[in-house]
Amino acid sequence: MKKVLSIVAATAMLAIVACGPSAEEKAKMEAKRVQDSIEASTRMADSLAALEASMMPADSAAVDTAAASTEAAH
Repeated sequence: MKKVLSIVAATAMLAIVACGPSAEEKAKMEAKRVQDSIEASTRMADSLAALEASMMPADSAAVDTAAASTEAAH
């Protein structure tokens, strides 16, 4: 009886190991992970550029006028 249980246990372990992803599936998962990382980096760069643009004054002349009025006040 012990031999039968050992054989069944060994067979079950082999079946579980054999159910893992193939090399092709692993390569696809890695390519997907890289693509997702690139897309996330692009979105982050776009967000930072939009934030930076929103923080920049719309007109540099307005900045010069503000600086001149600040200097005049001192």
